Amino acid sequence: MNLGMPEMIFIFLLALVVVGPKRLPGLARQLGKYMAEFKRASNEFKNQLEAEMLNIELEEQAKKQAEAPKILPPEKVWEPPTAPTPGIVSRGSTEDISTAIADPVPDETASAKPLPSASTD
Repeated sequence: MNLGMPEMIFIFLLALVVVGPKRLPGLARQLGKYMAEFKRASNEFKNQLEAEMLNIELEEQAKKQAEAPKILPPEKVWEPPTAPTPGIVSRGSTEDISTAIADPVPDETASAKPLPSASTD
């Protein structure tokens, strides 16, 4: 509620006529005290309301965290025991592989044929 200067002057003159010049200062003081008390009470109510809203939000966050699935470490994948399967032929033992790496033998495989080149005639 915005009161301009003309409205304030009108209210003051009306109060002066209704109450009288002797009681007007005491009434204004009492009105000021009531307004300050009302303002204090409304600020306190506002602060309590904000504090309760904050508490509710914190409780909801805690509830969401409690309901959220917990992240567990990955389980170790089960591996069957490694035994040679019947019908599969081994190409050599680990000693043969170690010897082949230590003493390389020239490659006896056939060399790859060169690709025919695309010629532009």
